[in-house]
Amino acid sequence: MIITFFGHSNYVKNPKHEEIVLDHLENVVGDQAVDFYLGGYGNFDSFALSCAKKFQQSHPNAKIYFVTPYITESYEKNRLKNCSLLYDGIIYPPLEKAPPKYAISHRNKWMVDKSDLVIFFVTRSYGGAYRAIAHARATAKNLLELSK
Repeated sequence: MIITFFGHSNYVKNPKHEEIVLDHLENVVGDQAVDFYLGGYGNFDSFALSCAKKFQQSHPNAKIYFVTPYITESYEKNRLKNCSLLYDGIIYPPLEKAPPKYAISHRNKWMVDKSDLVIFFVTRSYGGAYRAIAHARATAKNLLELSK
C-alpha cells in the first residue's frame, strides 16, 4: 500500500488531525506493509512526516520516502543530504522531461497516481496541493480529508 499527503505549506498543526490520521492509518493499514510518499516542503509536509514516523514506531512494515522533484548536483548536496537523515529512502520519479518550473506539479501527479490513499488538508482552490487533490478526485483515489 502507498499513502501520500498533500496540504498547504502554511498549515498550522492541529492535534485532532494527528489523531484522525493515526486512527485512520490503523484501520486502513493495520499490520500490512505501507510506503509513505512525502513531498518534504512546508508545514503540512512536516505534519505528514511526524504522523508517518509515529505510525512507523509501532508498525515495522512502514517505510517513509521523500519523493524529490529534482536531481541536480547542488540540490543533492544540500536538500537530499538532509533528507537522507529523515527518511528511509529517496525516490526520484521519471521527471527528466519535465521543465524545472513544473517538476513539483509533475512529481505530485506521479505521487497521486502511485497512491492507494491520499490524505489532505486543502482550504483554497489554487496551488499545488489543490491541483494534486483535483487529480486525485478525477482518478477516484481513496481520500481522507482533514478539515478545519
